[in-house]
Amino acid sequence: MNDASTQHISVMLDRCIELLAPTTLLNQAPVIVDCTLGLGGHTEALLERFPTLTVIGIDRDPIALERASARLARFGDRFKANHAIFDRIGEVVVSHGFEKVNGVLFDLGVSSIQLDEVDRGFSYSQDAPLDMRMDRTRGITASEIVNTYAPGALVKILRTFGEEKFATRIVENIVKARAKAPLNPTQELAALIKESIPAATRRTGGNPAKRTFQALRIEANDELGAITRALPVALDLLMVGGRVVVLSFQSLEDRIVKEIFTEATTSGTPRDLPIDLPEFAAKFALVVRGSVLPSEAEIAANSRAQSVR
Repeated sequence: MNDASTQHISVMLDRCIELLAPTTLLNQAPVIVDCTLGLGGHTEALLERFPTLTVIGIDRDPIALERASARLARFGDRFKANHAIFDRIGEVVVSHGFEKVNGVLFDLGVSSIQLDEVDRGFSYSQDAPLDMRMDRTRGITASEIVNTYAPGALVKILRTFGEEKFATRIVENIVKARAKAPLNPTQELAALIKESIPAATRRTGGNPAKRTFQALRIEANDELGAITRALPVALDLLMVGGRVVVLSFQSLEDRIVKEIFTEATTSGTPRDLPIDLPEFAAKFALVVRGSVLPSEAEIAANSRAQSVR
């Protein structure tokens, strides 16, 4: 097995450090929470850059947590590992004796370790059991979703989480197939999806299974629910001058983040008043408006940066 640091290229690494640097320099013993530790690339760079920094790392994937912890062991007590879903950020921070933090980093979506390990079932291009759980010690598998959910619920998941136009056709074929035998291998499902989508549509837009696999993964891990719960808590944990940085990789994540950030940075003063009343003033300000995109050079060096915002 290769060392974690040689396997993985962290997305928008320099930009994340640049955005978090001002708050990290506010006091002598800053604290940042890496809510999606993965293989630890962002955390490693932050700990190297800021010698007095403590990073609280959170990940729901025990395998990722184990590998990142080994990678970051040289930092001693400056790195604190936690096996949890990131919507428990408040509990995790308090458990380490902190009330406020300087910064919070979210790198949303599926991690490199989950994509690269075939038997996890996240990939539609290689055959494996339909699992897709980020934490294989708990929760419902994609196979259970496909084989036990009512047709109407499956259609809703594919439409809502995958923005799949042919959700009804795909689900009709899933129901027919599972009546004969449970669907389990990833490539069996991928082939069924391909057959469900008109040939003309399949010529563009990449692998036709992409949207359905995304939808099943989001449902299995309650990804959007976790983001919706975690971000407001992360904002409340910030000390004055603190920052939250979020990397999102698809429109559903991006929409939730922007809505929460917009609400947090909008004054509650009634629109018909000529001045902004202090008691209704926004608690937060946007560091950048809209989204920061990866450079062409980064995309060329790391294809997984293509869709990041």
